[in-house]
Amino acid sequence: MADRFDVIEVGERGRRRWVGLVVVAALLLIPVAGLLISRNPEPAPPTGPTSEPIRSLTKIDSAPNVLTVRPAPKGGAEVMEVVFPHGVRAEVRYPTELGLAAMGSRPYQGVWIDGQYRQLSAPYNGEFEVTVGGRPIRNYAPNVTLWPRRAGSGYYGQVLLFTFGRWRLAMYDRGQGLTFDQRVALARGLKGRETKDGYLVLSAGAPVRLARPGETAQGQPLGPQLWFGGGAGEMVVLAPMPGCKKEAGMPSVIVGRGRPAGSVCRGDVLVAVTGPQSFRKRALEGIRITLK
Repeated sequence: MADRFDVIEVGERGRRRWVGLVVVAALLLIPVAGLLISRNPEPAPPTGPTSEPIRSLTKIDSAPNVLTVRPAPKGGAEVMEVVFPHGVRAEVRYPTELGLAAMGSRPYQGVWIDGQYRQLSAPYNGEFEVTVGGRPIRNYAPNVTLWPRRAGSGYYGQVLLFTFGRWRLAMYDRGQGLTFDQRVALARGLKGRETKDGYLVLSAGAPVRLARPGETAQGQPLGPQLWFGGGAGEMVVLAPMPGCKKEAGMPSVIVGRGRPAGSVCRGDVLVAVTGPQSFRKRALEGIRITLK
């Protein structure tokens, strides 16, 4: 009997030792697991459904709201045909090493509504810069939605997002916000069409008016422009400006980047550049533009 109890005792003691080891191991593993979990970022919240895929989510590095065309080589230079947002075509010639065509272009157009000026620009990374995968506040038209103010956007307010074919154009409220009626007028009055080579041409009907080439405010051009590059890299702006040498001022997008910049008039077109000194020199000396 004593042997049986000894065996049982040994067995009980063995089980207790095994259970104790498991408890100790669990206590040690809990803080380790907590440290490992804390290293990983929280999963992103699920985004709401959209009517079509957001290109910037599938390939964010591809700059979905940028048009890249194939230039033609010509005597150590490259030549490409561009179309400004007011429909005017131009031939742009530049040094091959500048790579202007490869930088891609985006349209920009100033807009007036009841005496208030607004900027209509193409976000570099497409609609995701405005929507962040969320839901709009309101729909003003099948191609026009209203989005909330982005955190950290300074004096910029709510955003109207326009869809014209492949293009996404944003119009931010600044200072006094637009009224409901003004937003409806913009949604109805602004029209856009794509050319065969992918450029966006805009038009407007009263009470909406597109800023004309050469129109300025505080020295900055308000009319149609093409922006090349952007993001964190170099940038070139081409802006048709009749009487350029008298009226030329730096475009707001160049000034706002807070980097060394320069500009030059090529006939009736302003060329404004920001980037390293070597890039600015090459662009300002080498770009030639012929309006058609």
